[in-house]
Amino acid sequence: MILIISNMQKQSAGILVYRKITNSLQVFLVHPGGPFFKNKDEGSWSVPKGEFLDDEEPLAAAKREFAEETGQSIDGDFIDLGSIRQKNNKTVYAWAVEGDIDHEIIVSNTFELEWPPRSGRQIIIPEVDRAEWFEVVIAKQKINPAQAELIDRLINILPKS
Repeated sequence: MILIISNMQKQSAGILVYRKITNSLQVFLVHPGGPFFKNKDEGSWSVPKGEFLDDEEPLAAAKREFAEETGQSIDGDFIDLGSIRQKNNKTVYAWAVEGDIDHEIIVSNTFELEWPPRSGRQIIIPEVDRAEWFEVVIAKQKINPAQAELIDRLINILPKS
């Protein structure tokens, strides 16, 4: 038997879209689809993001993943927010961009999942089941705890008004 151990760290790239509405900063977050996250809220939301390989440019991957998870493309002046490490040891590289995505018309890609576990039954679920705009205080409660740092970085980068 040959045992292969991979040294590849999982890495994702994502985009934190923001908008300013009457002295208020809001961010666009997505909620993962599927039975595991069905009844989870606080700490479960995320920036639209996805995995990429070393040979892919991270910002290009972030734009691709955004389109795959929302059905909408995003463009603008991207602000590099650096990277964070999540509890699962995945590194997430992120960019912020000002925009106004319609959260009610997202269309996410899907994937197959064995559910219930070890049942042999496959179900098709969306990667993202919904999206929403949140004021930053609420967003920091909703988002994966490690990703809350990305919101803090955005707040610190934007001009105070």
